[in-house]
Amino acid sequence: MGWMTQATTGAHRADTLFLWILALAVLILAIITGAMVFFVVHYRRGRHPEAAQIEGHTVLEIIWTVVPLVVFVSIFYFGWTTYEYTRDAPADAMLVRVIGRQWRWSFLYPDQKQTTTLYAAAGRPMRLEVRSLDVIHGFFIPAFRLKIDAMPDRINQAWFKPTLVGSYDIQCTVICGVDHSSMLAKAVVVPEEAFRRWYFGGEDAPAPKPDEALGRTLATAAGPPVMAVLNARGCMACHSADGSVMVGPTFRGMFGSRVEVLDRGASKAAVVDEAHLRRGIQDPASLRWKGYPPVMPRGDLSPDELDQVVAYIRSLR
Repeated sequence: MGWMTQATTGAHRADTLFLWILALAVLILAIITGAMVFFVVHYRRGRHPEAAQIEGHTVLEIIWTVVPLVVFVSIFYFGWTTYEYTRDAPADAMLVRVIGRQWRWSFLYPDQKQTTTLYAAAGRPMRLEVRSLDVIHGFFIPAFRLKIDAMPDRINQAWFKPTLVGSYDIQCTVICGVDHSSMLAKAVVVPEEAFRRWYFGGEDAPAPKPDEALGRTLATAAGPPVMAVLNARGCMACHSADGSVMVGPTFRGMFGSRVEVLDRGASKAAVVDEAHLRRGIQDPASLRWKGYPPVMPRGDLSPDELDQVVAYIRSLR
């Protein structure tokens, strides 16, 4: 949906502030331009060949002091109250942790659901705790008028209350590496009942419309069926299948290779076999490869999907 969509209560307030400042700017421009034209015409040399001393005008001086003061104070007041509104989340807001990494977003819900799409219920506030696992990223949802930095070793907060059901773009606004342009996601707002059925009832997550689907999803993934799983989980944002270097190790030649790992903090050599792969996907924090940043999330895969992924990596020798 476009930039003019007001999909949250905060977007309405932000747009109101913007239009107020725009209207003041246009009014001031018209007054200054009108005054310039008036002085050029009224005090041209043909009408006043002899220059005359103009004395001060107390009333006029008070006006051009008080009016700008009122204008600037009004801008500050509306700007400050809008800022406070966007930072003070309601007590009943659902907490979702937003994690940025090169080059994807992931969202962790209170019940430990982890997704690559931000799902929200229309009419219900949601509080975001935003951080990065590597470099600085910019978390931006244009239709929500919500932008906040994702930084390593620091948590920034924001919140929103969606008002329109739909699918909205999420972008990174900080150049964060070679694949910065592909660091995209979706915020999907659904009716509250649909969100409850997904969150509490275990139903499949509501999906964006096919023409709004982003990047390599289940509908557009090329190659073997397992690629749909890898793309949907964001694995291919950090790993390659052709040997090229990315944030994480390439899948090609991984199976059977010897690597140095930190196994629960202890350094040792290991062979990448099936058990190693399964543990590394399901509990990456406990089995970290040396030379790679600790940014891999816990794999949210069904047993069948895990079997497919392991078999696929094994085939890339």
